Amino acid sequence: MFEDVTYEAVLDEMLANALELYPELDTREGSVLYTAMAPAAVEIVNLYIALDTVLDMSYPDTASREYLIRRAAERGIEPAEATKAVIEAAFEPEGLSVPAGSRFRCDDATFAYHGETLDTNFLLTCETAGSVGNKSGGTLLPLAYIDGLQTASIVGLAVPGSDEEDTETLRQRYFDSFDSQAFGGNVKDYKEKVGSISGVGGVRVYPAWKGGGTVKLIIIGSDYAVPSDALINMVQTEIDPAQSGGEGLGLAPIGHRVTVTGAEAVSVNVDTKMTLADGWSWSDAEPYAQAVVDDYFMELAKSWADADKLVVRVSQLESRLLELEAVEDIADTMLNGGTGNLALGDGEIPVRGDLLG
Repeated sequence: MFEDVTYEAVLDEMLANALELYPELDTREGSVLYTAMAPAAVEIVNLYIALDTVLDMSYPDTASREYLIRRAAERGIEPAEATKAVIEAAFEPEGLSVPAGSRFRCDDATFAYHGETLDTNFLLTCETAGSVGNKSGGTLLPLAYIDGLQTASIVGLAVPGSDEEDTETLRQRYFDSFDSQAFGGNVKDYKEKVGSISGVGGVRVYPAWKGGGTVKLIIIGSDYAVPSDALINMVQTEIDPAQSGGEGLGLAPIGHRVTVTGAEAVSVNVDTKMTLADGWSWSDAEPYAQAVVDDYFMELAKSWADADKLVVRVSQLESRLLELEAVEDIADTMLNGGTGNLALGDGEIPVRGDLLG
């Protein structure tokens, strides 16, 4: 807003005003008057810079995280905090008694057992909040001796952990809050309540899917993958416990019978003809191509909750693969044997199948 207020402009105006009153004054650089006014001009410009910053911090589209949080609080919106991952672990021999409070290490994450189980598996909670604990496999090393323990391993991710909500996502939530009001079990109300549950990355809401008073929720994990049965059951209990459906004992309003299911993975086979650059073989280029496909499918999964329908587009895959150093040209791309784009169902997210180049 104050781009025209520069040091030179301010100083020139100050000197011009002095000359207007006293034309005989020496205002050349190095003169007493010039030397006296130059520092004052610097401070005046700094003041305008500060005013410009204050202006930016006052509006949510330009505010930094600290001031965006304060503006969002006016709408009852707070940034989602990081949550801890919960993994499923198997111990050998079967039937081993593991003391509550036992701690285990896997790579850079430490997990603790608090006495909770799921079927025959043990549930361990990561001690560090965030995605660091999102592990679906690996060996667990006990941090203290456990009598009789032979092996300990991760067999699944029960509840994915999520990192603290980033600034731009919070900013978008703030602006979205003006579009519709969450109230009394409407779609936005369900999206907000389910989305705030630890481990949930998004939800699709289907009102009256089996008549009045019935609601279907399809959720995706905060790692944007198919949610575990443990997470689905946890959300079901939180929203509308199965044993007391419609009685209002969860977050759902009285009279709403809610069914919670999880997104389903659809394996997408990509068959394409790539012309590789000199010095590259398919075995060398394949890991890079796989990473490109995985990144694209992850983008689609992240947009699943708000998209009308996910479509895996041939043009997107080809343009992204062409950006690889190893790929000179690409043609005749097929998805699951078809030559066109691949439209997915309401509750489906793509995962990479075979990639043939």
